[in-house]
Amino acid sequence: MTTTRTGGEALVHGLLSHGIDTIFGLPGVQNDYFFTAAYDARDRMRVIHTRHEQGAAYMALGYALASGKTGVYVVVPGPGFLNTTAALSTAYATNAPVLCLTGQIRTDQIGRGYGMLHEIPDQLGILSSLTKWARRVESPQEVPGMLAAALGAMHSNRPRPVGLEVPLNVLSGKAKSDDDPVALELHRPEVDLDAVEKAARLLGEAQKPAIFVGGGAHDAAEEIRTLAETLQAPVIASASGRGILTSLHPFSHSYGPGQRLWDEADAVISVGTRLSTPLMQWGKPDNLPLIRIDLDPQEIDRFGSPDVALVADCRDALQALLPALKRHNPVRSSRRIEMLALQDEMEAVYESVQPQMGFVRAIREALPDDGIYVEEITQIGYVSRIAMPVYQPRTYLTSNYQGTLGWGFPTALGAKVAAPDRPVLCVTGDGGFLFAANELATAVKHGINLVTVVFNDDAYGNVRRMQKERYGGRVIASELHNPDFVTYAESFGARGLRVHSPVELREALAGAFAANAPVLIEVPVGEMPAPWTKMSAPTAQKEGG
Repeated sequence: MTTTRTGGEALVHGLLSHGIDTIFGLPGVQNDYFFTAAYDARDRMRVIHTRHEQGAAYMALGYALASGKTGVYVVVPGPGFLNTTAALSTAYATNAPVLCLTGQIRTDQIGRGYGMLHEIPDQLGILSSLTKWARRVESPQEVPGMLAAALGAMHSNRPRPVGLEVPLNVLSGKAKSDDDPVALELHRPEVDLDAVEKAARLLGEAQKPAIFVGGGAHDAAEEIRTLAETLQAPVIASASGRGILTSLHPFSHSYGPGQRLWDEADAVISVGTRLSTPLMQWGKPDNLPLIRIDLDPQEIDRFGSPDVALVADCRDALQALLPALKRHNPVRSSRRIEMLALQDEMEAVYESVQPQMGFVRAIREALPDDGIYVEEITQIGYVSRIAMPVYQPRTYLTSNYQGTLGWGFPTALGAKVAAPDRPVLCVTGDGGFLFAANELATAVKHGINLVTVVFNDDAYGNVRRMQKERYGGRVIASELHNPDFVTYAESFGARGLRVHSPVELREALAGAFAANAPVLIEVPVGEMPAPWTKMSAPTAQKEGG
């Protein structure tokens, strides 16, 4: 059955038909027809409007990272779209399924330089540079097909953000469209069984294999656990891979002891990770067999060709590898005691990083196992990447290599929208928090009951410390003037608290998670020491590196 719809109505109908019922955004003249259609579908689609376009995009990102589902944001063109680009670049870095729906001036005005409202040169070119796929919809008739093409591209092979530019006259124009959704064309590479057999043989011959995992392996958690136990191999997780193997498992490790385990290994299999730190910083010994599993063929040999390359979905590849291992894997002696001893050794190493570690432990004690933790570019966040126990996939959210200052608070709001019945905690600093602190209004307006901890040192603390230690005390542009954060939160209708110690923070968090309101907890702190040189196990480099 077909129905005559405006382009805006077709877009809303298409999103709903593909199972997307939550969007983030800000209305404006170029996307009025979309929001009018969303109003008419308000019993089926939740629209969360923010106080800034960056907030909308970050919330879509947090929604996607916490759930694995498509996060969607809708903004006007020009400055509206440009305000979202830091979030879009972070979505690209974190392999997040985010759909950017940006308005555009009329199709007959694009590229003319008329100086129309919100006009910028080559908006589609900018969008294309920050996504894996981006197109302009040229007519109302194209809306259903282009939306399906965008979603198909997003979820095919390596997930990454995509973009659709929808001009004003496309959203306002009318055309007939089918009521049924356009089927998505999804592509997944087939698993190379010859490569699987070679990988199984190399792993079976190894005495001390090691497994490295990253954010691409979240949907293969059970297979990774089975692989680790089959090989009696440690699993070393990058920050984006934390929680894939629960920290309660004896073989679960962060990058703290990572270099030691890398140096000791006589075979390595990497699953859904760039493996950039080991290959760029630690160095690969010539005689170390390397097996790589990744959906992106460009990642496989970015730092040199591995001994075995499996370009495939991580779960598909491991489901093929595990049966093959039975033909090559010997009966292995347990390494459980050895791995537990290493975990204990690292706990002692981490404990020396104070005061950060005291707060990290308080947070972990208060946050339930299934709680979602969103870190920021701040001292507590840096230490958390290595030292905080993580128990489930998709419960530790990081901006990955993008290092996006200010992403934490709005991203955590999106994560809370995705998981309203689970505790979500954002840990941020006074510098990063104020990038998007106005979204407290959004939290209160939409009942997004996020708990946020602001560690306040009245500075961009990491920058200030480096200016003192590395640049002869030339402190410039790093000291800050802050509001009273408790009063600031309360002025929006949120709850504000102030604590001064890890014990007080743990107690405050217990109450905050039980509160039916957004909560901000300020923790005044002094300058914290750099943790970088204190977080790793001592190593002895292999020969041949």
